[in-house]
Amino acid sequence: MTHTIDYYFAAQSPWAYLGHQRIWNLATQAGATLRVMPVDFGQVFAVSGGLPLGKRAPQRQKYRLVELTRFSQALNMPLNVEPQFFPVAGDDASRVIIAVDQQHGAQAAMAYTGAVFNAVWAQQRNIADAHVLAELLHECSLENSCMAHAQTPEVQAIYAQNTQSAIDAH
Repeated sequence: MTHTIDYYFAAQSPWAYLGHQRIWNLATQAGATLRVMPVDFGQVFAVSGGLPLGKRAPQRQKYRLVELTRFSQALNMPLNVEPQFFPVAGDDASRVIIAVDQQHGAQAAMAYTGAVFNAVWAQQRNIADAHVLAELLHECSLENSCMAHAQTPEVQAIYAQNTQSAIDAH
């Protein structure tokens, strides 16, 4: 029996960056299929009691930096805890990830997602910039046509469905 894992994440999340390769490895080892599901966590937070980073208490914001440093060291992963382009909107990157998934499958979407995470957290690149997203496609040997497909109503609907699915998953 094949198992499917719904992999919900925000394209700009440091926690998703730190766990991305690990979930891919675990799914592969278990013979499970990953369903790549970028979501708008701003909407999820609004209904689940979570707060966006800027609205959290200063103590929580500081402790987040401590924890990110600890996890990055424990996982031996490079991480700029306060990258130049953060906070950053992840909606466009999320839509490109969905377009890659539709045109090339989950493995390509996972590779591209990893490149997006690295861009923010290791390379100090702005994933809200369309040129950066196109560069990442090129670096992953994917066609630039994914950029146009990411703008379609179909991809926007999938992004909205993923977000609603995350909300409903309670």
